[in-house]
Amino acid sequence: MSVFTSLGLRDLGKTKMDTTRPTDDVKMEPFEDGYANGEEGTPTGEASPAYAADSKGIVKFGWIKGVLVRCMLNIWGVMLFIRLSWIVGQAGIGLSVLVIAMATVVTTITGLSTSAIATNGFVRGGGAYYLISRSLGPEFGGAIGLIFAFANAVAVAMYVVGFSETVVELLKEHGAIMLDEVNDIRIIGAITIVILLGISVAGMEWEAKAQIVLLVILLVAIVDFIIGTFIPFETKKSRGFFGYKAEIFSENFGPDFREENFFSVFAIFFPAATGILAGANISGDLADPQSAIPKGTLLAILITTVVYIGIAVSVGACVVRDATGSINDTIIHELTNCTTAACKLNFDFSSCQKTSCQYGLMNDFQVMSMVSGFAPLISAGIFSATLSSALASLVSAPKIFQALCKDNIYPGFLMFAKGYGKNNEPLRGYLLTFLIGLGFILIASGYSIEWCIPPITASDLEDSGQPVNGTDHEGELNVIAPIISNFFLASYALINFSVFHASLAKSPGWRPAFKYYNMWVSLVGAILCCIVMFVINWWAALLTYVIVLGLYIYVTYKKPDVNWGSSTQALTYLNALQHAVRLTGVEDHVKNFRPQCLVMSGAPNSRPALLHLVHAFTKNVGLMICGHVHMGPRRQALKELSSDLARYQRWLIKNKMKAFYAPVHAEDLRDGAQYLMQASGLGRMRPNTLVLGFKKDWQSADMNDVETYINLLHDAFDIQYGVVVIRLREGLDISHLQGQEELLSSQEKSPVTKDIIVNVDYSKKTEVVTSKPVSEKPPVHKEEEDDGKTPTQPLLKKGRPFYTSFDFNPFFFHTDSTFEMEMTDQKLCPFHFVPILNSTDPKGPSAPLNLTDQRLLDASSQFQKKQGKNYIDVWWLFDDGGLTLLIPYLLTTKKKWKDCKIRVFIGGKINRIDHDRRAMATLLSKFRIDFSDIMVLGDINTKPKKENVAAFEEMIEPFRLHEDDKEQDVADKMKEDEPWRITDNEIELYKTKSHRQIRLNELLKEHSSTANLIVMSLPVARKSAISSALYMAWIEALSKDLPPILLVRGNHQSVLTFYS
Repeated sequence: MSVFTSLGLRDLGKTKMDTTRPTDDVKMEPFEDGYANGEEGTPTGEASPAYAADSKGIVKFGWIKGVLVRCMLNIWGVMLFIRLSWIVGQAGIGLSVLVIAMATVVTTITGLSTSAIATNGFVRGGGAYYLISRSLGPEFGGAIGLIFAFANAVAVAMYVVGFSETVVELLKEHGAIMLDEVNDIRIIGAITIVILLGISVAGMEWEAKAQIVLLVILLVAIVDFIIGTFIPFETKKSRGFFGYKAEIFSENFGPDFREENFFSVFAIFFPAATGILAGANISGDLADPQSAIPKGTLLAILITTVVYIGIAVSVGACVVRDATGSINDTIIHELTNCTTAACKLNFDFSSCQKTSCQYGLMNDFQVMSMVSGFAPLISAGIFSATLSSALASLVSAPKIFQALCKDNIYPGFLMFAKGYGKNNEPLRGYLLTFLIGLGFILIASGYSIEWCIPPITASDLEDSGQPVNGTDHEGELNVIAPIISNFFLASYALINFSVFHASLAKSPGWRPAFKYYNMWVSLVGAILCCIVMFVINWWAALLTYVIVLGLYIYVTYKKPDVNWGSSTQALTYLNALQHAVRLTGVEDHVKNFRPQCLVMSGAPNSRPALLHLVHAFTKNVGLMICGHVHMGPRRQALKELSSDLARYQRWLIKNKMKAFYAPVHAEDLRDGAQYLMQASGLGRMRPNTLVLGFKKDWQSADMNDVETYINLLHDAFDIQYGVVVIRLREGLDISHLQGQEELLSSQEKSPVTKDIIVNVDYSKKTEVVTSKPVSEKPPVHKEEEDDGKTPTQPLLKKGRPFYTSFDFNPFFFHTDSTFEMEMTDQKLCPFHFVPILNSTDPKGPSAPLNLTDQRLLDASSQFQKKQGKNYIDVWWLFDDGGLTLLIPYLLTTKKKWKDCKIRVFIGGKINRIDHDRRAMATLLSKFRIDFSDIMVLGDINTKPKKENVAAFEEMIEPFRLHEDDKEQDVADKMKEDEPWRITDNEIELYKTKSHRQIRLNELLKEHSSTANLIVMSLPVARKSAISSALYMAWIEALSKDLPPILLVRGNHQSVLTFYS
């Protein structure tokens, strides 16, 4: 019971942890409960059984009517009346008891496991599916739920066919066949399943009453047999029944296998011991499933086992194995060569050793009818056994399937989730089960009569899945039967494994109220179930494994958006924790070095190109953390931080990025980045490389922000990080196009009418129009720069709202995100984008992006595509430990980049080009890095073109100090206030280095303008010696007008080695 519910605070108990329907990647809604049948039983999803049971008009059952009666009826199948005597004849009393005991061990272990799971929290409807899915997760639950529901549906047909065969056999004896035997079975089967459907649809109360009546009939039949064992009529002796005799008990105690063995006999009997989940399958209709399932299931196993053993011993002590049925075989004179129990009781059945006899344990499947005091009661018991099992399966299958459909594991079946009436009855599921059952009845009945044994042969085979009495013809039902039995056993195996798995995971949430279980015993139970599957039928077991595995892979691939706190999650956490702790004791080694990147991405969806490129060389190789610094008022920032953590981690998962999202709050970007660099990661799984985008707007931005950006690089080197700066010609930040980007990637939706708020900011010359639905809160958003800076202050806080309503093209607006457009003047032009009024065409016209934004949007997805046969150009100009070489190599190991070849460019002297190329080729071979070409640049130190130098000087002009033109005091003061300014002395001192960057850009354009990617050594500025403006100018001059470029600088820690 939920703590909140027990205190009467139901509204406080709402949770989003048990989400049972898909959500978008930003917002998650709790599953809306409020129905009966346990699936949606309470407002909180975890309320007490009492709350659900108190609902007016809802039918709930106690442990006797709901569990005990159903389990007993399912376990006492036709095996009890038809095949148990034959098993005793084959295996003997001793081994028959052993067979029953072995089957009971398996079912008892499963019962204990079921009890443990059922008492570990509130159980809703769905039976075995619910227990397994909430324990092992949707993958196993979805696989087992589907085949378990199908198995129950087919079982309905098998039970009904068995019933119909017995009725037809009786009609045949009285000469009342309607058409022919096959079609009579079909007619009677169809009528029977229609009646059963009517009882089920009438409601669970009627079905429960019918089960009680059937149980009474079954108990009367068992009592009738027991009474009959004490009344040995003389006329029955010729058919092998002599009453309780020590001679018969002694003779029948040992085995006498004829064309059988112990395992084949066990395989025939074991399915009769199943049915233990009949009560759990209607868990949603139980008043207190946590109490009812353990008591009812375990008591049913105990009672039925005692009855099975008692009848096996009784029939083995009363009836001989072979009898002729002829009164003429009575012994008048003592025979010297006859030592059987029958001879000692004055009957000579020795002729049965030469010819087949019709009576006795080995030959007569109607031994119980013959022994009973009143034979028609045994027939009534057979009818009761088949009909009760059919009715239970007809009720179980729809309820299990309804629970499966409600969880939307298989979206195509969602229509069957709907329930009707106060009890949330799955009427659609009833109809589907009826159609499946009717179909198998019409198919199977054409073959079952040919199995040619006395009545109930088909239902008999339904339990064993094997041909009887030496018949060779196997019909379709005979093929289906072992598969169905294995489906049931697979579910039992997973229930046992669930308990073992949950115990192994040591989750604090695993604390069943039922204490009589053991994780290792449950594991043994799971293994035994798997073994029994092969004992029953090896090919059916293999087929079951293939089907379960196929469904498991399908559900895993679909990744249903649910979170049930499964033991799989708990064990994953435990394994991760244990391995992380173990890893801390292992020293780093150069062979195991991998780039573990802290990416200053800001909001991950604002710079997808940055993330996709980094993910390309970290996926399945190294760690990737998306750092996001929140700034602004502490309370507001922390609130956003909490919501963004779930939101953006889900975005990463949805976009199949193996990365972590790490937001922090700080006063400024530099502090936040330092927090992330120092505290991100766990143990050995810590970042060693800082990745950030190039600050494209540095020339127009606040130079204090530029100073902060440069200090990030210095801080990274101080903390022994490598640095990677990524630049795209078009830019990286698409936050101002986020609405368009989401629209282009989303599915088309039908147009609807929305109220739109348009806020206009008059505080700046450049105005921004923001559109949001009226029902939503004002946006808190600001265009983020490429350095990962994300202020939390709302951009439009001074805006004046006005409202309008119109039908709009859904491809134009995206009402879940802020949509921003720049205006060119101060005039109010809210409809500059001209919406399409009353548009019903989802592909209709939309506001076109300008050319720059369109290119930016296209560039943001370029690394998601296959790169084709092209080059990754590596300009290795400094020895930084090898990171500049390692990253391109890792890229070429990925599917999208595998067709790209690596070209290596190095500096050298003109008279040593061949020597330097051979030396570099040797080095790369020792590093085991494939390359297509090595180019030695002998003209790297040549002076750059004058026009390029002039362009560079023009670029830095606004940032120069010009101290020679100012008074010394003024210049010093200006330099102190604006340390980013470039001094004249600095320009002269680093003139060669400036020209080098310009010259490298010329060479890059000459050699690498068509490359898919350029990876180049990052020039490093001495801290406090080179101004921020000059350093940014160097990077700008080096990397402008080029394909995507990675400027890489390691921390001089070796990341490549010659040695194995």
